[in-house]
Amino acid sequence: MKKRNTIIAGIVIILLLSILIAIKLLNKGDNEVRFKVLSSSEIPEKIKEILPKYLSEEKALTCRLNKEIYVVVTRGEKKTGGYGVEVEKIIKEEKDNGDFDLTVVAKYYDPDPDEIVTQGFDYPFTIVKTELEEMPKRINLKVEYEE
Repeated sequence: MKKRNTIIAGIVIILLLSILIAIKLLNKGDNEVRFKVLSSSEIPEKIKEILPKYLSEEKALTCRLNKEIYVVVTRGEKKTGGYGVEVEKIIKEEKDNGDFDLTVVAKYYDPDPDEIVTQGFDYPFTIVKTELEEMPKRINLKVEYEE
């Protein structure tokens, strides 16, 4: 009977420790950030004004307008139409000092070789409005291509 109680107590302790470790790991580290993709009519005028400065670059950047944080992903200059970019997810990576970084996972779309596309330079981009309250320390762009 005494041996059985010891085994049960040991199992309970192991389960509690496992739960505590799992909670600690889940609370620290990566969190997905909720966002809304903006249509061209929803893009604030201030962002429209600064956007041309970044369109020729392939990058992700954040900007704060009033109390709202936006993420802009630009794909750079393309010689034809048919290219696109979508934000798949945004991951908030907490740092020990209270700061955080963002990783923006973007999916790139290229035109099919047989597809008829507009002839002329294009600058694909997308803008999302996040639910963040603070600006990140750094922002990283992770690109995935549509197969």
